[in-house]
Amino acid sequence: MNLTKAAGSTRKIKRIGRGQGSGMGKTATKGGKGQTARKGYNEKRGFEGGQQPLQRRLPKVGFTSKIEKPYVINVEKITAIKDLGEITFESIKSVHKISKSVSKIKLIGASAKDLKAKVKDENISLSGIK
Repeated sequence: MNLTKAAGSTRKIKRIGRGQGSGMGKTATKGGKGQTARKGYNEKRGFEGGQQPLQRRLPKVGFTSKIEKPYVINVEKITAIKDLGEITFESIKSVHKISKSVSKIKLIGASAKDLKAKVKDENISLSGIK
């Protein structure tokens, strides 16, 4: 039973700094002079030789909040909301065009505080009132 290693599975050890005849003498495969030839040299992650690194060239991408922001309506600009008897989601939709994806509305403006008594829906909030 003669076991042998597969062809090309092993290589000779690279013996560095053992004279010119080895092909890896003199600088011991470290190149010549300069910062990179020094013993303690350690290149930072992403360093590209002074060129602006890729991670700094590209725009920031990432975080998007899962908290839904309310659709804001200025009562001063859409005066029909002031005239409504009671303010609900459906009553606002009848006066002002709103996307189907909207689930919360915030009413802003100087006269928004006066509408507090008319609001009958918990998904509608007013500016300045908690």
